[in-house]
Parts: sequence; structure tokens; C-alpha cells
Amino acid sequence: MKIFIQNMVSLRCKMMVKSELDKLGIAYKSVELGEVLLAEPITEALKQKLKEELHKSGLELIIDKKAILIEKIINIIVEMVHYSDEYPNVNFSTFLSEKMHQDYHKMAEIFSKTKGISIEHFIILHKIEKIKELIIYDDLSLTEIAFKLHYSSVAHLSKQFKQVTGLSPSFFKSISKLKRNNLEDL
Repeated sequence: MKIFIQNMVSLRCKMMVKSELDKLGIAYKSVELGEVLLAEPITEALKQKLKEELHKSGLELIIDKKAILIEKIINIIVEMVHYSDEYPNVNFSTFLSEKMHQDYHKMAEIFSKTKGISIEHFIILHKIEKIKELIIYDDLSLTEIAFKLHYSSVAHLSKQFKQVTGLSPSFFKSISKLKRNNLEDL
């Protein structure tokens, strides 16, 4: 049995969910961003208790099919941008369609109606946060960052960075004390 969890976008969230499952004695096979594969079905009472415990940490069990779809899309994007060293070799719409076994245009329409932002813009926001992280914490050049995040050029990266933040990457680096956004807030 699979359960889906909203706002689960970090490794810390995964650890917290595992901890809550263990505390409640719920056996699971795997915990991934946004979803948990349980070893066996659980009672409604236990599901309600899990829902309450997760809610205390800002996480929510989700049942609505559209909400589950949105959460899966978000988790694929977060995983791809923040936790994967390899980007797909195809464009993201093809990658997402293949991964979800659904039509990209339908998913994009549901996503934008629900979130009020296009999938493409959502990806850009996450890439900008990753760029900020790489600028602040790594010793990569802008050329290396552009290559790592599959930008066609440093100019393209710089233009997109400036459109979103209002700052050039070099200026951002010089004032790197600027607060980064939490992934959960994007």
C-alpha cells in the first residue's frame, strides 16, 4: 500500500517520516520524497494518528488524485534539481511524461491551475535556488555551474538568474549572506 505525503521535499523530511512511522509501529518498505510504500495496509485509526503526527511537522497525507499528481511532479523536480548529479538526456516534458506515464500537456495544465505557476517556471525557481547554493557553498565557477545544471551558456544562466533575483550571479556571490529560500516555500 502506498501513501502520499505533501510538502515532503527534503532528506530531513524523509528522516522525520521514517521516525514517525517507527514510533507508530508502522512497517514500511521504502520512504521516498512524497510517498511511502507500506509493508501492509494500516487501519483508518492508525492512518489518522499518522496524519496528526505528520501535520505537527507541516506534512500532510494526501488523498485527492490531483494533489497526488502535483506532489509527484514536485518531487520529481526537486529530486532532479537538488539531489541528482545527472539531468535527463531528453527535455523535461518528455522525461516527466515517461516517468509518470501520462500526457505532459494534461499534467502541465493541472499543475498550473493548482499551483498558479507553470511547471517550467517552477523548475526555473528551483534551479535558481540550486545556483545560489552552488555559488555560496561550492567552489564551482559559473561555467561549471551552467554545465552542471544544463544551461546552454553562462549568459543564459546569468540572464535567468537576474530575471528571478534581480541580481547578477557575480553580485550575488559578493553578497552571499543573502538569505536563500526554503525549498518548501517555492
